[in-house]
Amino acid sequence: MPIERNELRRVMGHYATGVTVITTLSKEGKLHGLTANAVSSLSLDPPLLLICVDKKAESYACFEESGVFTVNILADDQEDISRRFAVSGGEKFEGVAYRRGANGAPILHGVLAHLECKVHAAFDGGDHTIYIGLIEEAETREAKPLLFFRGGYRAIGD
Repeated sequence: MPIERNELRRVMGHYATGVTVITTLSKEGKLHGLTANAVSSLSLDPPLLLICVDKKAESYACFEESGVFTVNILADDQEDISRRFAVSGGEKFEGVAYRRGANGAPILHGVLAHLECKVHAAFDGGDHTIYIGLIEEAETREAKPLLFFRGGYRAIGD
């Protein structure tokens, strides 16, 4: 018998993760984004990563429509950005500094790193879809990461 969902959430909360905002766009060009920590490096050759997107997410259809996304890895001073993109509805990009990447998806200003991807494959993952992204562009900067652990935001100490 599988584990109950709240118990799974509690147990997995003990796994510290980075925090990202995954951005994409609709076929009409409207910008979309969501906060996620279900992100992982997958392959060096070819350069692949995976993300998991909730099928109920407002931006869900955009991943198929555009075929592109950018993973913005948040710095420790970007908790407010994470919270903004974690809720449904509203104009998430209003007042948020960003630039368009080569793939058209937004790169948020001040992130620790970003990875621009083209959807390489998609797989059913229960209430999520697992997207494999072919990494086409990436960039980093010096900063500390924003972390999520046991239901709260954390930062690495000095």
